[in-house]
Amino acid sequence: MLSTLSLIALFVSAVNAGKRGLAWPYYNSPLDPGRFNTGNGKVVAIYDWETYAPPSTNGNGGLGFVGMQRCLDCDSSPISQLASRHAAQGWATVFTLNEPDVSGISPSAAASWYITYINPLAIKKAFPAVTSSSSSGQGLDWVAQMISACAGRCYADYINLHWYGTSFSDFQSYVQNARARFPSYTIVISEFALTNPSGGASAQASFFSQAFSWLDSQDYVTLYFPFVATSPSLLSSNDASAVSYVGTGSCLYNNDGTLSSLGNLMLNA
Repeated sequence: MLSTLSLIALFVSAVNAGKRGLAWPYYNSPLDPGRFNTGNGKVVAIYDWETYAPPSTNGNGGLGFVGMQRCLDCDSSPISQLASRHAAQGWATVFTLNEPDVSGISPSAAASWYITYINPLAIKKAFPAVTSSSSSGQGLDWVAQMISACAGRCYADYINLHWYGTSFSDFQSYVQNARARFPSYTIVISEFALTNPSGGASAQASFFSQAFSWLDSQDYVTLYFPFVATSPSLLSSNDASAVSYVGTGSCLYNNDGTLSSLGNLMLNA
């Protein structure tokens, strides 16, 4: 069994070769993330929107777990346990706040919270994960306002992006715009997919094939996580809103726990 320090070292070195990760929902206990840990170095990370370890048949599957403090404080990931969970699990990176730009958290409140709780973690850190909304005060505007409120006191390595839309060209433009606005930071994309395309899994596969190739070629993109690393049956049973918005065609697993065509794309594209 590898030690935590050895796993961290493998994760950090693997990121240099691969950028792909698993966005792992809380209801995924029947599935095994280790199916993606084939040794080819393409899938290197896993996160579950929480600071507790991934629920699965095989822990983190040998992938680098990224803790996420998705809310200011919540029952599933108490802010009082953030530091101790990081110390116990040995994360190399931490993600913060899930879509605060559309959930009523102001940039100034987020900045104060970040300085208090995230700055002290001596690991790589990401600004909160924002939506691709172009509405004033949301999306990248929200990030800019938080950075301004931080006044140089927020220690961060990554801009964290979510994107849902209808074409690869729109996705590419969004990521390029983020880079242009925040050139001092690298980028992680912790959720992305087409919004319920009429072509289902085939359309998602075409999109992800283009996206994976392009993201791998961008040196400022550190990690990316397609939505979502689960099966159609688990997604349908536990997240009806995601099914209505994205569909089940982007699931990386089949209902029997084997890898879907998109799951295999993660390993082979």
